[in-house]
Amino acid sequence: MEFNKSFFITHPSSVQILIFGGLITSLWLAEGLILAIPVRKKWQHTFTNMLFIVTALPVQLFMTMFVLVEAAWITQSHLGLLNLLPLHQSILVKYVIGFIILDFCEYLYHVIMHKVKVLWKFHLVHHTDQKLDVSTTVREHPGETFLRMCFLMLWIGITGASFELLLLRQTIQTVSNITSHTQFRLSDGMDKWLGLIFVTPNIHHVHHHYQLPYTDCNYGDVLSVWDRIFGTYGKLKPEDTVFGIDTHPDKNVCRSFVKVLQIPFVSKRT
Repeated sequence: MEFNKSFFITHPSSVQILIFGGLITSLWLAEGLILAIPVRKKWQHTFTNMLFIVTALPVQLFMTMFVLVEAAWITQSHLGLLNLLPLHQSILVKYVIGFIILDFCEYLYHVIMHKVKVLWKFHLVHHTDQKLDVSTTVREHPGETFLRMCFLMLWIGITGASFELLLLRQTIQTVSNITSHTQFRLSDGMDKWLGLIFVTPNIHHVHHHYQLPYTDCNYGDVLSVWDRIFGTYGKLKPEDTVFGIDTHPDKNVCRSFVKVLQIPFVSKRT
């Protein structure tokens, strides 16, 4: 147990990659088998999305070094909101309240990426996938990867999040992001109750509908409560949900890694 705990803490990037790779591969295979999707057809769609790992992962790993240095300095200096709270060393404050605050920060980040025009140009790349499945999780422009990590550093500075909290947060976030993009849906009964607190595939599918106002709803990352609190929660029947983004309807563009990568710099319709 001590070895496992030590490895988990001293090799955070490796652990994240193992969890990410194992879960996304398992769900990808399950989608194909259970939903009876031909491997060739599914692979053609997945290949484009997987190419984004080549451009985004180096940025992610490079920025992670700065995140870890900042988290260590913040912890040693006892800075940030969490360090100002009573009993800030308790499990309740350090992990539970800390997790909730960071989740709100991610909700805020997502709203900003949609509402600020220059940032939306990068984030809309994720929304150009016209056939949502678990591989859509990695469809992120490297420019957004850089922006996302910069915002994370901002949140660390504001909250005073520790390395351990970040590790817990990123692990749960990884699982949540992957499962929310899967083609599988929960039953209405299960979604009704689980969706009161957590983001489910049913909830996140609505966010990937190609038209407003649904594109601008269900911003939640792990917790769905923020959308309910701030009035950005939306519902849409699965048969009425069409994936993609209406400003970029061209299938030839959306299926091309190179063309999609160029969207933030050449697109005029945003």
